[in-house]
Amino acid sequence: MFQGYTQDAIDFLWGLRLNNERAWFQEHKQEFLELVDRPTRELAEQLREQMTDAYPRLGLELKVSRIYRDARRLFGRGPYKDHLWFSLRRPGENDGRIPCFWFEIAPDHYGYGMGCWEMPPATMARLRARIDRDPGPIEKLARAVARQGEFRLEGQEYKRPKGDPGPLLYPWYNRKGIGFTCENNCEGLLFTPELAAQVLAGWKFLVPQYELLTSLPGDAEPTKM
Repeated sequence: MFQGYTQDAIDFLWGLRLNNERAWFQEHKQEFLELVDRPTRELAEQLREQMTDAYPRLGLELKVSRIYRDARRLFGRGPYKDHLWFSLRRPGENDGRIPCFWFEIAPDHYGYGMGCWEMPPATMARLRARIDRDPGPIEKLARAVARQGEFRLEGQEYKRPKGDPGPLLYPWYNRKGIGFTCENNCEGLLFTPELAAQVLAGWKFLVPQYELLTSLPGDAEPTKM
């Protein structure tokens, strides 16, 4: 059962950010396992069980990130990530193209939300087609996000807008991808068992938005604009 992170966990992540090299990590590996990896996996498993019980139809699988960077993609960075994340998503070959619920802890923040890192262009084209065809249901989702105020809409915007469905849906219509993020400083609930309830409530709120995104690949091909 998840009991919360500790200040020592945050201190470790700061240390890793400032000393991102193998010798330092090997010396402090046990701290990583006890302070960061163990509570993250406890939180992940608890949330997996609760989301599966609440929404068995979603068919979600748990994935916990590794602390080690891909050696082929270091790009001048150290060999270790200074953050740890996990996600719940449907199984698929290309994780980045599948919407997921996620949580992340880093030295200077923790965050959670739902979205897709590499949204296929065809998926966003289908979203625009659905807005053109029947904007009402998506307007309802957009109003709910704006009214709740916990999550901010994210995703790279097109340099040239694809169209203007009105001020409410314009940010949804003119992005290359869509995500919803809540980010907080490393304080307060992060150090308590109540963090799990906070993340769970946020994810449950985003289930309708998740179901919208996962339904788009099944749409008919949109008309050309």
